[in-house]
Amino acid sequence: MPPNDLPDSVNRGRRRQAVTIRHVAADAGVSIQTVSRVINGGLVSKEIRERVQASIDRLGYVPSIAAQRMSGSRSYLIVTINDRERTIADWTARQGVDWVDQMMLGGMLKCAEYGYRLIVELIDTHSDHVERELRATIAALQPDGVILTPPHSDNPLITQLLAEEQIVFARIGSIGPGPGIRLTMDDERAARIATEYLLELGHQRIGFISGSSEYSLSETRVDGWRAAMAAAGLDISGLLERGDFGYESGEKGARKLLALNDPVTAIIASSNQMALASMTVARSQGLAVPADLSLISFDDTPIARLSTPALTAIDQPIAATASRAVELIIASRSGNEVPLDPVVMAAALIPRESTGPVPTSRRHGR
Repeated sequence: MPPNDLPDSVNRGRRRQAVTIRHVAADAGVSIQTVSRVINGGLVSKEIRERVQASIDRLGYVPSIAAQRMSGSRSYLIVTINDRERTIADWTARQGVDWVDQMMLGGMLKCAEYGYRLIVELIDTHSDHVERELRATIAALQPDGVILTPPHSDNPLITQLLAEEQIVFARIGSIGPGPGIRLTMDDERAARIATEYLLELGHQRIGFISGSSEYSLSETRVDGWRAAMAAAGLDISGLLERGDFGYESGEKGARKLLALNDPVTAIIASSNQMALASMTVARSQGLAVPADLSLISFDDTPIARLSTPALTAIDQPIAATASRAVELIIASRSGNEVPLDPVVMAAALIPRESTGPVPTSRRHGR
């Protein structure tokens, strides 16, 4: 049926519910089955998908999730599972941590392209009831797929349960062996390029404050720093401090690194909070950033951009990674093959005012 043959109420956009899948098929010049495949994330050519999507947009067609769920075994829901304790702590603190926001941005927009919905669930990975909580979530929502974020993506109890339930799932920030689609935000390379950037500025005493050991990405970042320092032929004895992503651990790590007999001239911190803590410690000791100490942070959040001086930071592609996770889950549900190797989403270094050349007094050692 050509668009002009639609009821006047539809053409005027007053009764969007009057537009059916038949109208979309006629407008796009394809079969109803083809429109259904596009809506459900099935396998069609790019040209057909774009043509059908253009008709959907033009006619204002809104697929009924209820009808979709009744027509088959799909729920058209993808659930992302975040750590309850850390997420609530970040939200409550209101300190500009936008990890969850970015994840929802990428995941929700991609879900919308395929007629899916994204739901965020919080589960405490440390709880004795984690299995019961997860099973309750699965039973209530019956998701078509699950996105696991750290540290859930490294929790074998969670990954094995999802595998046993035959639920397609993605593991963000986890590259270890095991079931699930693995995605990494390039943590090893990110730490390496941060270190190389400081080396180019003349720094040799580059300290690293790592994140929580619960997260496999914490050690991956350490590996990148180690590799860059080794390639430069530099000794790293005493230059690694273990943190937990929190402010207090950043303070503790920075104090130790600045109290060495040969203090560091630069610090790479595995979170904004630890980088800001390092800045506070430096100032308390009369050191200026970056004149006396250069700082690089992981996570390019608002607090990194708005601090004084603004923090040089690793920009992690959180939204793009969540978007890709959704794509791969839907592709798997549609019978398409997904990568067996970890999918690497490239991170980038954003230079700002917190980094500068090694202090003149330190260029040839102490």
